Amino acid sequence: MNTGRSSPNSDTRAELFTLVGELRPELHRYCARLMGSVIDGEDVVQDTLIRALVALQELDETPPLRPWLFRIAHNRALDLLRGRTVRTAEPIDAASDIADSTNPDPLEMLMRQEAVKTAVSRFAELPILQRSVVILKDVLDESLIEIAALLDLTVDAVKGHLARGRAHLREINAQASPLPDARSVSAETARYVALFNQRDWDGLRALLADDVKLKQSAYPLRVGAADVGLFFTNYAKSSGVWLAPAWLEGRDVIAVFEDRSDPKPSYMMWLEWRDGLISFIRDYYHVRYVAADAELSWVAGKIGKL
Repeated sequence: MNTGRSSPNSDTRAELFTLVGELRPELHRYCARLMGSVIDGEDVVQDTLIRALVALQELDETPPLRPWLFRIAHNRALDLLRGRTVRTAEPIDAASDIADSTNPDPLEMLMRQEAVKTAVSRFAELPILQRSVVILKDVLDESLIEIAALLDLTVDAVKGHLARGRAHLREINAQASPLPDARSVSAETARYVALFNQRDWDGLRALLADDVKLKQSAYPLRVGAADVGLFFTNYAKSSGVWLAPAWLEGRDVIAVFEDRSDPKPSYMMWLEWRDGLISFIRDYYHVRYVAADAELSWVAGKIGKL
């Protein structure tokens, strides 16, 4: 008997992969600001894809994929944020004067422009619901109705959070300090960069721990010095790539220039060390949108937002 319900199949999974490829930059813009970190935001995006693929096997009916993916990403981010400092909830005043039009007034446009230009880390200073609503409305341009459905709120509640969040964000931006200058990087990172720029691939392989791991976007995790060593074989084919020590979100990272003369890095990577050896490499070559919002400073005397 035909129940009228469609079961997820390989076609749905293929559609999901295609959609995720298109949505990843947008999902990252949301998750990075929700988490207050471009690095944590990308972790949420990758986790979202894994969870979506698993969930598809358990669903009797295929959901509308775009809002479903955003809900998974939102819920995963909230799970992680709950482990951080819990902010006191603020009362919500209805803000019925907030328009939801395809032709917003000039003030509405200014508010959206301010949100887009705001540094990712500053969003973390907003209470979570205000943060979510401002990002969805002013950064991603979702409708009030869509936001209400995603966050399980009434439209009036969304308007209230939006009004308060916008006002709060203006205060944060008015009081914000400029990005700090590049600070001193670790000796380990400086050594890695020097060996890479000298094309000393054997020297770099000698820095790998036996159980080193390499993560590149949604590609399978590479484990072990022999397998991860192939990472440098691929870079050896590109003579123009140049590295610079950098600083992002409280950690040493590495800015990657595809040409030494480029004014800004194309993407980044970061390393973890154990007993003087590299235990983990995270390479963002395949997800360059992460660098688009990175508040990155690098040693070559250049500072700025990519």
